[in-house]
Amino acid sequence: MPRGEGVRLQKVLAQAGVASRRAAEELIADGRVEVDGRIVTEQGIRIDPNVAVVRVDGTRVVVKEELVHLAMNKPRGWQCTMSDDLGRPCVGDIVSERVQAGQRLFHVGRLDADTEGLLLFTNDGDLAHRLMHPSYEVSKTYLATLFGAIPRDLGKKLRDGVVLDDGPVKVDGFALLDISNGLSLVRITLHEGRKHIVRRLFDHVGFPVGRLVRTDVGNIALGDQRPGTLRVLGRGEVGKLYESVGL
Repeated sequence: MPRGEGVRLQKVLAQAGVASRRAAEELIADGRVEVDGRIVTEQGIRIDPNVAVVRVDGTRVVVKEELVHLAMNKPRGWQCTMSDDLGRPCVGDIVSERVQAGQRLFHVGRLDADTEGLLLFTNDGDLAHRLMHPSYEVSKTYLATLFGAIPRDLGKKLRDGVVLDDGPVKVDGFALLDISNGLSLVRITLHEGRKHIVRRLFDHVGFPVGRLVRTDVGNIALGDQRPGTLRVLGRGEVGKLYESVGL
């Protein structure tokens, strides 16, 4: 980069919310900042935020100003589309103001209309693609209310794997949380992205799903976010998300 072009590294770190400029200078002096794989200790170095890969303490810091990363709690009954020809409520309604303001947002994967919970949005197509691609094995966690009192060995059976009509599937984690009134509440973690995979899995073992809520995608948790709301992901959350897919 020609001398004098670009933005000073400490300013970039401050704008990204890492630290104040003065604290950013201390991070640089302490050798905790990396640019394009090289530790930088000199003050005043200039970088191009649109192409530089910056890490602090090994965690990626997203410094492109125009990048957007959002978490939505998708309500039950809403379509997972940006618009709906039949006029049904859809996730595009919740982000419509941002889209009208010129942001081109991708929803990361889908949740069927009857499934609620965590849905990520970004305008970074590379990130969206990798988060959805099975080779990166990003885990997803769900709370499922099942019809019937499940047997104790169901978790082992699902961890060992079962074969559905489109191939085998095994879960990464399974926990029975509660059984009452003929219903079982379970938590299930898997890194599958196939359509209706959780519902098909439980149908296959004879315990259909009533309510299904996605609570986590990778390191991002739904927490107590209210249905129908958006929140901007925090810097640490975004950094770990990029790290999980090798960006």
